[in-house]
Amino acid sequence: MSITAVPLKPVKRRVLVYLWAGIAVAAVGAAALAVQTPVDPAATFLSHNAQKKGVKQTPSGLQYQVLTPGTGAPPTDQDVALVNYEGKFVDGTVFDKSQRPFPVPLGEHQVVPGFEEALSLIPKGGKYRVWIKPSLAYGDTARPGMPAHSTLVFDIEMLDFLSKAAVQQLQQQQMMQQQMMQGGGAPGGMPPGGMPGAPGGVPGGAPGGAVPQGN
Repeated sequence: MSITAVPLKPVKRRVLVYLWAGIAVAAVGAAALAVQTPVDPAATFLSHNAQKKGVKQTPSGLQYQVLTPGTGAPPTDQDVALVNYEGKFVDGTVFDKSQRPFPVPLGEHQVVPGFEEALSLIPKGGKYRVWIKPSLAYGDTARPGMPAHSTLVFDIEMLDFLSKAAVQQLQQQQMMQQQMMQGGGAPGGMPPGGMPGAPGGVPGGAPGGAVPQGN
């Protein structure tokens, strides 16, 4: 059994003109929509930054680069990390810097999520540069000296870390010494809630004194 092909009728030139004109209009409309779509500067920056040599990215979107490897395992949620840090915006402007070793108890959300995640990557003696996208920092919330949708860049040096149990024991020993001194004012004493090398105890905010919750 054979099938006889039915030849298609030739398309009139005028119809082709209308067809191509319609395609051209659709293309112009798509281009106009692309122009109107707002560009996310943070996403654009991080996309380019992720391509740089030595930059790695975690599943959450935190980007980091190892400046000094360090040794051993990084701290966990059961530890208090002691770090030096410097925080900048992507244009290089410094917005915060530790003046002395800064203690951070992990797992207690006392710093922005990206900063805490970074600490869980850095072994003792290591120094990392991290890029924290807005959703892992302060999101769309503007603060004094901190514009909304800011990408934060931190250089973090892991000086040391101790277990929270060891830190608590040190605190209890210090309190007992102070009680035995009966208010004698032992020089260099560590106040309750403090940690060696950090005045006034563990700060309740993120580096820079900001509230530690991101969006």
